[in-house]
Amino acid sequence: MVQYVRDIMTSEPVTVEPQTSVVDVARIMRDEDLGAVLVTEGDRLRGLVTDRDLVIRALAEGGDPQQTTVAGACSDDVVTVRPDEELDHVVELMREHAVRRIPVVDEGHPVGIVSLGDMAMERDPESALGDISVARPNT
Repeated sequence: MVQYVRDIMTSEPVTVEPQTSVVDVARIMRDEDLGAVLVTEGDRLRGLVTDRDLVIRALAEGGDPQQTTVAGACSDDVVTVRPDEELDHVVELMREHAVRRIPVVDEGHPVGIVSLGDMAMERDPESALGDISVARPNT
């Protein structure tokens, strides 16, 4: 049976504007229990920022995290998929581009995000990755 992105994606992704400080983005991630948020300008996707991006591209650079904006920390060369694409294609893209999350766009507007964890839960919920994906974070 063919499966589609729309069937497993996280709808209504959290978005921030490029001028949002990395501290504010980190707080959103903490409060919403997220590993990534989409960076948008208006209703258009500009990039994706992960918790790792915040550490590597912002904090490790030594700047003031209150003054550093997410524009400098986000990946702006983002691979995207449409909601009507098959999951097998998403797997290929994740492998090809070595990414764990792919924004879902419909006519240029972000409508969701699909992650490696989503794929693991859909394909093999009993796998170690599936178990890890549903586990509560150890904070």
